Amino acid sequence: MTPNFDNSFAQLGASFSRPQTPEPVSSPELLAVNHSLARELGFDPQWLESSDGVAVIAGNTQLSGTEPISSAYAGHQFGTFNPQLGDGRAILLGEVTTADGRRFDIQLKGSGRTHWSRGGDGRSPLGPVLREYLVSEAMTSLGVPSTRALAAVTTGDRVIRERPEPGAILARVASSHLRVGTVQFFASRNDLDSVAALTHYAIDRHYPERADAKNPALELLHAVVSAQAKLIAHWQHLGFIHGVMNTDNMLLCGETVDYGPCAFMESFDPATVFSSIDHQGRYAYQNQPGIAHWNLTRLAEALLPLIDSDTDQAIKLATEAIQRFATQFEEHYRQGLAAKLGLAAPPEDRLLEGLFSALQTDHADFTLAFRFLAEQARASAAVDCPEYGAGAEQLFKPGTKLLEWIPLWMQALGREQTDANERVDAMFRANPIFIPRNHQVQKAIRDAEDGDLTHFHRLHRRLGEPFNYSEQDQDLALPAEPKERVFQTFCGT
Repeated sequence: MTPNFDNSFAQLGASFSRPQTPEPVSSPELLAVNHSLARELGFDPQWLESSDGVAVIAGNTQLSGTEPISSAYAGHQFGTFNPQLGDGRAILLGEVTTADGRRFDIQLKGSGRTHWSRGGDGRSPLGPVLREYLVSEAMTSLGVPSTRALAAVTTGDRVIRERPEPGAILARVASSHLRVGTVQFFASRNDLDSVAALTHYAIDRHYPERADAKNPALELLHAVVSAQAKLIAHWQHLGFIHGVMNTDNMLLCGETVDYGPCAFMESFDPATVFSSIDHQGRYAYQNQPGIAHWNLTRLAEALLPLIDSDTDQAIKLATEAIQRFATQFEEHYRQGLAAKLGLAAPPEDRLLEGLFSALQTDHADFTLAFRFLAEQARASAAVDCPEYGAGAEQLFKPGTKLLEWIPLWMQALGREQTDANERVDAMFRANPIFIPRNHQVQKAIRDAEDGDLTHFHRLHRRLGEPFNYSEQDQDLALPAEPKERVFQTFCGT
């Protein structure tokens, strides 16, 4: 019915977390259970859907074997360091290990006040819970490392934000919730013993192949740099904008976390921002790689005393490590663009510059433009791949600049020596046609607030197959009409 819990993080000591029992809610009701993920983790999905399971997700009942805690961490928020943040509205129930040996955190988000709430209510409105459920699962289907949604419930209680809103709780799953800000919390207090303990724990949990390294802190820095370079490149390939890339929102395991003011870009513009509080565009689409590098530099600073006792040598080694981010990001980014464009090798600068200039001039939809190119490649190579459908040609009309660019790209395709079927198939697997478009997510939220989950479930099902076109769901692939556009998203706190 439920998996066995093994709570290794809770055993690290009192400085890392505080025991924390979720605050009960008045009348919880089920929103959704992720059946496939539940089975993978060892939960019976039908039990999770029962009144007993709902009570656990709501925090009204504690599962045997769990050791609920709220974790300590710090973080740079919009460039300003806050030495004490912590889980202000989340409680880690514990960890489960899957049949193949992978370890996952099970966390309740929106489960009430904690030691770290700083006067907040510790709750979450329904909207952010549904947004995170939809977008995190969509990211997983798109192949992006991400925290996941196990289940969600309403609480029966109202949450006061700009207006009274229905409350909800998300059961979130992550490889861990260890953040750059977790390391910063102890480093800012000069608690080097805890930094060392955290370093060894993170390596053992996420990078066991590096466990025998002579310099564990430097090895952890290298590992996180590599993981984040790959992750951010994948965000850029999909036009995903996180919105709050604070150091407390960068996980050491390299998964995307915290889907508050996030969105997928529609009309291509590198300066696109969605967060309602990002007034200076710090976390715009075009700035995400640079901000990731900045965050990693803060991690390096926190690890310096453990990298080497000689400060100059520590700085030298850490600088070499974080400088690898730019190279690794560029490599992943260009390789991903090659796949999106059907090329075996990274595209030439001239080809890429021409493409992105055309997309911006034409105000082209980022997702559909690339999908349209996949369909053009299929037509020019006269291959099948029928399972992907042909939706983009119906939904997307290329602008003048993109039409002028396509012959240059076709010349590059003509020089390819790879198998045409494999090349086109790779393009379709790299270019989704369904993404969680902001106006569709907002519709799911609005309807759910009125008690109707039909659109939420429909959208969730379709986002589970983002690369296969379905004509009956054509509306879910379309960009927002002017009256439907959502220009800002909010974090829910």
